Amino acid sequence: MAADPWVVLAAAAVEGVFGYPRRLPHPVVWIGAGLRRLEAALNHGGDLRRRAAGVLTLMLVAGAAGLAGLLLDRFLHGWAVILTIALAFTGLAARSLYDHVAAVSRALDPGANLPAARAAVAMIVGRDTEALNEEGVAAAALESLAESFNDGVVAPLFWFLVGGVAGLFAYKAVNTADSMIGHREEPYRCFGWAAARADDLMNLIPARIAGGLIALVAGRGWRTMLRDAGKHASPNSGWPEAAMAGALGVQLGGPASYDGVAHDRPTFGEGPRLSPLDLRRGLGLYLRACAILAVALALGGLAWPR
Repeated sequence: MAADPWVVLAAAAVEGVFGYPRRLPHPVVWIGAGLRRLEAALNHGGDLRRRAAGVLTLMLVAGAAGLAGLLLDRFLHGWAVILTIALAFTGLAARSLYDHVAAVSRALDPGANLPAARAAVAMIVGRDTEALNEEGVAAAALESLAESFNDGVVAPLFWFLVGGVAGLFAYKAVNTADSMIGHREEPYRCFGWAAARADDLMNLIPARIAGGLIALVAGRGWRTMLRDAGKHASPNSGWPEAAMAGALGVQLGGPASYDGVAHDRPTFGEGPRLSPLDLRRGLGLYLRACAILAVALALGGLAWPR
């Protein structure tokens, strides 16, 4: 069931203004707990068995989340819009993403507190941060901002809009499963296959919207996005990341270390490596892209049949 764009916009506005209450357990924690229990119980045996178990795990977790959202949608529809908004904003992360990246940016301001900046960026990236210099910290934060603009903002709003609370909850379950078990390394190579492929599929359209929004508000970056997006190992993450690189006229990507292992990643864009100023510019683009999303939802609300 598609959601009224005004309700989607209201949920986005609530999360954008207030963020998620820090003392309130996030629903993603419950999804993660279920995934951990299922993984411990089912992720063993041969490759085929583990792949089948991964498919079952994804069906159970995403199905339960989607069913919960569907029942809530049906129960709340028409008489408790405010409760729908309260439920839906838990699946959005625009304010949270901004706050985390802004904390990195503040730590890199003149008179940079590099240890604080490393600690702040470690909250939002999976790479090793202990040896990063200012440029490396800024690049890691900006890459996370671009990629998470899709995962935490555009894609949840997209699935909320087209599928209601059920679509939003199902997306969050799939995205959480991908982040926890959708890895190519053991012990998740087979078990997490379904989660990774489902996440790829659900982000196919939103990632391209996210990249397009970044290029739109910057007035440039289209050529870089179209040329470099396919370099990324993910079929989706390269779109907003390449768009951000082209929009700022900088280079993103390149070598990075994960759990002590060096990875020679592709580069996106041309020009110099990042400075702390570029991170602030990226945050400005992010806010403007979020504003364009809000305007689009408002226009959709005006056209929504009553």
